[in-house]
Amino acid sequence: MNSKKNNAATIKDVAEAAGVSVGTVSRVLAKESAVKPALQARVLKAMADLDYRVNIAARALRTRQIDLVGLILPDITNPFFSQLAKCVEVEAVKRGHCVMLASSHGDCETESSHIQAFLDRSVRGIVVVAAADGSGQALKSPVPIVSVDRRFGRYPLIATDHEKGAELVADYLYELGHRHIAYIAGPQDTEVGRLRRDGFVKRIRALGSRGDRVTLKIRQGRFDYNSGERVARKLLEASASLPVTAIAAASDQLAIGALRGARDLGLLVPEDVSIVGFDDIELASLVVPRLTTVRQQTDLLAKEAMDLIFDDARKPRSQLVSGELVIRDSSSSPGYS
Repeated sequence: MNSKKNNAATIKDVAEAAGVSVGTVSRVLAKESAVKPALQARVLKAMADLDYRVNIAARALRTRQIDLVGLILPDITNPFFSQLAKCVEVEAVKRGHCVMLASSHGDCETESSHIQAFLDRSVRGIVVVAAADGSGQALKSPVPIVSVDRRFGRYPLIATDHEKGAELVADYLYELGHRHIAYIAGPQDTEVGRLRRDGFVKRIRALGSRGDRVTLKIRQGRFDYNSGERVARKLLEASASLPVTAIAAASDQLAIGALRGARDLGLLVPEDVSIVGFDDIELASLVVPRLTTVRQQTDLLAKEAMDLIFDDARKPRSQLVSGELVIRDSSSSPGYS
């Protein structure tokens, strides 16, 4: 057994054991593709034999960068953002990096503080889901910054095509035969909330102008369960003379709240009222009835964001990712003529 296992092995020890130069070991650690596979295998074996561990602090001093990606979310309790964080972490690990998570709590000043803290620590890149519309500042830094889902300043945005996704819901409900529809919008002080509302409302009105007249009630809530329940109860209680047969919600949290509101009023979903959400959080496939919704491809959003951060030769650019309509048990044709 090599006695070096009893002490902290150095990069020089690895180079000696592998019969290569210190520079070659450094290139293997940096995952440079130019290193021949045979040399890489020898270095990796020597590292394993010596139980070599990278000195992260020393490496950071030498390269002025650490193997971390910063991720800033506005609300870590939001299930969609939790799913997104998981996907970002998976993509970072594929590239040999870890993720450092911070929450802005929807506050722009806190967000700016987190950005600066990440920059001070020389992270490889930063992914930001903006705290609010208008957040973000121009920063002179070599560290790439990418915004996901919500726009952060003028940095590249990787997001679902929220407007087109909402149009999918409008088309679906209209094709099912619903003509008395309600839409629970998200907060209109967010670009996401506005895009989803505009996409749904414009499409439903366009469909109604071509064929059967559509009545549309528009209400507003937050992206949470409580406001979905509260708004849905008021809608359904007030629609005795002209029943609402379908509710489209701007998020799954709103839609799941609406499911609860309908149940509390003794209404069956989808027999009495169909309910459709947006996001496809994990809970959407667990509630009863399982929720019809628009799936945001969080794995693809995370991959595109990581590609922008790690591919130095790729010109940073914004990209919209298509949403997918997932039809489950909470929607059906209206049960009346």
